[in-house]
Amino acid sequence: MTRNAELKKAVCAEIDRRAAEITAISEEVLRHPETGWRESETAHRVRRWFDGLGLAHEDGLALTGVKARMRGRTSRRSVAVLGELDALLVDGHPYADPTTTAAHACGHNAQIASMIGAGYGLAPVMDRLDGDVVLFAVPAEECIEVDWRLRRREAGDFEFIVGKPELIRIGAFDDVDMAMMTHAGPTVSAPAAAVAASANGSLVKRAAFTGVAAHAGATPWAGANALKAATLAIAAIDAQRDTFDDADTVRVSQILTGGEAVSAVPAHAHMELMVRAGSVTAMRDAADKVDRALRAGAFALGVDVRVETVGGYLPLSVDEPLADLLHDNCVSLFGADAVIRDSGRMGGSTDMGDLGHIMPVAHPWAASGSAAPFHGPGFFTTDHVAAAVNPAKFMAMTVVDLLCEGAERAEQVLSTSGPKLSRDAYLELRRSFDTVTGGIVER
Repeated sequence: MTRNAELKKAVCAEIDRRAAEITAISEEVLRHPETGWRESETAHRVRRWFDGLGLAHEDGLALTGVKARMRGRTSRRSVAVLGELDALLVDGHPYADPTTTAAHACGHNAQIASMIGAGYGLAPVMDRLDGDVVLFAVPAEECIEVDWRLRRREAGDFEFIVGKPELIRIGAFDDVDMAMMTHAGPTVSAPAAAVAASANGSLVKRAAFTGVAAHAGATPWAGANALKAATLAIAAIDAQRDTFDDADTVRVSQILTGGEAVSAVPAHAHMELMVRAGSVTAMRDAADKVDRALRAGAFALGVDVRVETVGGYLPLSVDEPLADLLHDNCVSLFGADAVIRDSGRMGGSTDMGDLGHIMPVAHPWAASGSAAPFHGPGFFTTDHVAAAVNPAKFMAMTVVDLLCEGAERAEQVLSTSGPKLSRDAYLELRRSFDTVTGGIVER
């Protein structure tokens, strides 16, 4: 047995020894959900678990992030294992907070547990690794409660509305060379893991239509109907769908509110949209078409429209050298028939894509025990071993591959993963998405 294999065997044995603790962490976070930028109690739990590992930690990074570093015998390279702190808002979820409706319908509870579990496994072998391991609980991955987040941004609490971009902005990843995390998702065709999947980037838009109120029965001709302008804009957006290249996996979704009373011509309507696509170029193209549709609806009804665009996520692309290592370790644990190497592009988004623009990243998926639709009231982790213990193993094994024997494999990953942006170039790109347009339409 090679030294590398011996270390990985020791890591897995330690994770198995502490499997009950890891599953208990996943259960505890599942039962105490908090939404992004409000994860104070979850962050407190992470600090407690880091204390149990004897790790000093930085707290309050981008409000709630918690970061600990495990030192190797040398510090040639640094690999981060991440876990996301936040939950969604899902009314009717069996584990929803009764006051806030926050619920872990995205499996982040298992991410926190697998991060801690990887730390458990790696702690006894750090003195034989030529690099450091960063365990990092990160805030606000879900892009929800946009109005509230924008108000917090205006108050100066953060610049970016999701967590990893904000952590990049403040330099919290400056001392990390590469990163990985595992997401628990609905049952996939392979029962154990899907190693590599790319994801869409996204932009968030808020459109405010302003018309003229009037009596809807007596003098509707005296009004300018903001709600009808918004519904016409939605129809125009739908008419654009044939203009999107299938390869770009464009998705446009929206929610609409408007009107004060059915007896009055609605003077106000508000739309929140998310525009997703598989590349930055496709994101910009789709966003331009959506903007045209919004203006067209306003122009047709003679109302005003103000459109605010905010960056959500950058697209996630697979860093093949890192995915190869994860794949080999998953196959060694579960067998080739239980592992999907590349599951293609998912239509959803993650701010792991932002991190992937500045360093090599991996974002494998693991089984959750649930076949219910993702982000819905029926989805939650039911198999905490599959969702948390198993990922702790294959991520820790991959860290061993990267950092043993002079961190040679880490150097190879860095040299073969392709060009990455500097932090300044990344921030310039992110900020280029943020725009506000609007004007007065002549009536």
